[in-house]
Amino acid sequence: MNSTLDLSELDAKIGRLFMAGMPGTQLDDGTEALIRDYGLGGVILFGRNIENPIQLATLCNDLQDRAMKYHGMPLFLSIDQEGGSVARLKEPFTCFPGNRAIGEDPKPVDKAKEFARVAAREMSLVGLNMDLAPVMDVRRGEPEKHLKGRMFSDNPEEVALLGRKVIEVLQENGVMAVAKHFPGLGKTSVDPHHHLPTIEADTGEMEEINIPPFESAITARVSAVMTSHAIYPALDPGIPATLSHRILKGLLRDLLNFSGLIMTDDLEMGAIEKKWGVAKGAVASFEAGADILLICGDQDRVLESIDILKGKLIRGEIPFQRLRESLDRIKKTKARFLKETKRVSLKEVRTYFGL
Repeated sequence: MNSTLDLSELDAKIGRLFMAGMPGTQLDDGTEALIRDYGLGGVILFGRNIENPIQLATLCNDLQDRAMKYHGMPLFLSIDQEGGSVARLKEPFTCFPGNRAIGEDPKPVDKAKEFARVAAREMSLVGLNMDLAPVMDVRRGEPEKHLKGRMFSDNPEEVALLGRKVIEVLQENGVMAVAKHFPGLGKTSVDPHHHLPTIEADTGEMEEINIPPFESAITARVSAVMTSHAIYPALDPGIPATLSHRILKGLLRDLLNFSGLIMTDDLEMGAIEKKWGVAKGAVASFEAGADILLICGDQDRVLESIDILKGKLIRGEIPFQRLRESLDRIKKTKARFLKETKRVSLKEVRTYFGL
């Protein structure tokens, strides 16, 4: 046991690695316990958590109040707001048609910037600080249905440009962007929500088509890159990107020089859960290089993951230095974006939405 990291503090340090879902529209005991007892790093919200702008703003206030009260560190409050088929904020929030529509518009750059500006304004207004967007996958033929309409283009340069504009404008307006799904899901014929895809692309194709949009995102200082639950035999046979040290550390960190947060896609998806299990998958992903472990549904899986991870740290199977690296990146990202976290004004929300 490393003397510089007291055992009693360990839970609250490991908890910062996790972004968890919550069940309802109000702060519940389970979510509060994760924040209080484990220093939870972030919360992801879905349609099940959102009734209207005032309720959502109240929920975000309550979550941040607890985080500041117990640990003095704000939460990542994230949502999937891509536009089109993946948009958790419905009317009276502004609805956008999604990335494909942006890419096909006569003025795609203007549309990308407008989407990001309005999304950031409305998200910030209610207290959300991280958008799990943009999708930086390059469309290859007819997309698998879960990705339909979510990719800007089949041209890597176009994807790189439009994705970069979305990232820049979101982040200039105080909302963290997350480039996904590294190293590119555009060629998948299988939905990782249910099954584990294999993406047959040689290294030349990966370098020419899949990687350039992510390089562009990194140049734009994107706050986080989300991993894909797919196997890329040319990069690491048999291991999905989310669990691959070669892909996360070797490619993303070392080769592409990414210094921001590596975040997993939802670890409850079938692609990970069926073979590895959620908790073991979370720990394997952390060992491979991920900083933020996303578990969108069952909070018991978060507790189970924390428990396994703690055991491995205490037994010396994972070096404490590995934990410190992720905690340092999380701290830097929160200092960069969440320094000014303050209570959301319900009056401003009412005025903006005309409630």
